[in-house]
Amino acid sequence: MAASNYPTELFSSNLQFENENKFGGKLSIAGCTAEKLVAEFGSPLFVIDQDDFYLRTKAWKSALEAEFADNNLYYAAKSFISVEIAKWLKDLNVSLDVCSGGELLVALAAKFPAPNIEFHGNNKSESEIQLAIESNVGVIVLDSLDEINRVSSIAKSLNKIQKVYLRLTPGVEVHTHEFISTAHEDVKFGFSIASGGAADAIDRCMSIGNLELAGIHCHIGSQIFEVEGFITAAKRLLEVLALFKSKYGRELAELNIGGGYGIAYTLDEKAISPEAVIPVVAKIIKSECQRLNISIPKIAIEPGRAIVGPTTTTIYKVGTTKDVTLADGSIRRYISVDGGMSDNIRPALYGATYSAFIANRSSNEIAVKSRVVGKHCESGDVLISDIDLPKDLKVGDLLAIPSTGAYGRSMASNYNHIPRPAVVAVQNGSARLILRRENEQDLLNLDVVQAPRQLS
Repeated sequence: MAASNYPTELFSSNLQFENENKFGGKLSIAGCTAEKLVAEFGSPLFVIDQDDFYLRTKAWKSALEAEFADNNLYYAAKSFISVEIAKWLKDLNVSLDVCSGGELLVALAAKFPAPNIEFHGNNKSESEIQLAIESNVGVIVLDSLDEINRVSSIAKSLNKIQKVYLRLTPGVEVHTHEFISTAHEDVKFGFSIASGGAADAIDRCMSIGNLELAGIHCHIGSQIFEVEGFITAAKRLLEVLALFKSKYGRELAELNIGGGYGIAYTLDEKAISPEAVIPVVAKIIKSECQRLNISIPKIAIEPGRAIVGPTTTTIYKVGTTKDVTLADGSIRRYISVDGGMSDNIRPALYGATYSAFIANRSSNEIAVKSRVVGKHCESGDVLISDIDLPKDLKVGDLLAIPSTGAYGRSMASNYNHIPRPAVVAVQNGSARLILRRENEQDLLNLDVVQAPRQLS
């Protein structure tokens, strides 16, 4: 798959509407209709297009390989991971970035090769670090002086040398939401280059035992559409590599410039493509390395949302409709579906926007001002605040919200004790569960009736 064929539109590449109009139509994904999927697996339902996942992964991989002979593509597991997804990534011969012991355990359960795993996180516990080192993960990304000491100590106790990166903060402001902007100075992640924290961390890593400092890392944020932030970050990181060479007489061989590539969530948005990012950043990296008299390092990137986000569509069933008269006399129609903030917290968390379409039929009715809401006992349980939907939308209709693969299921909760939805993979007219729907027993499994124990 060449990067030039990368799909930048809202939908996964195998999604179609029969008798399509602006409101939707009879939806099928990879040959599986929404009606049959819901009849078989229930709703709400996450439907992931497996071929689209492969297509997007290969696009980022080929774009990176075209520019750098020595490279590494990490898939960011935090966007969405399961045992089956980890198996796909193993099949695609890409690496995996995890940021918790739980994500690491999923990868290991899939028999994903541990040397191809990068372990992230700003507060890794001792047990998580021990699991990572015992499992022979390829690299641990260090985020604080405490963590430098902690990883060194645990590696020493296990008689191992652990390969590490340092996560640096390049002081880049990007145009995204505050909660997903991660490279400015006042943020919990990394060591600041400007304040000297990065230099101190490098010195500490070089002076302490059982660590192999192999490279540096940054991640400037998420849902980014401009290339300038990546360029600025790369320049500042390369300057750190040059200073390291000057001080220590050798070079750090690896540079991870993170992810954060934006995708489309509405019809008027377009994803940023690999061909729009990688060649531009590569040109800067190559010219800066020449100017600074350092070797071109092994370059790694970490797309997650950019790969899995557009692959997945959530299908809901309409449960109730209600017309509400507003202060100006206008009418807003509330469309309540059988999910909500427990399967997609992003709108409530940071105002994320989505599009929605009828998935079981077409409609030629007039549009009415609508709001798509969930079933939770919260006024903020709103999936789409303002959307035009047809006047004849009714109870039992199916609504599809595309581009929910990233952070939908991975941030899902049991708020109001609602079971988390199933995830179904579709391909060539066939569908299979990769995560089953939670049931009522799952909700009760953690409850314990225990006699009190004296602790004083």
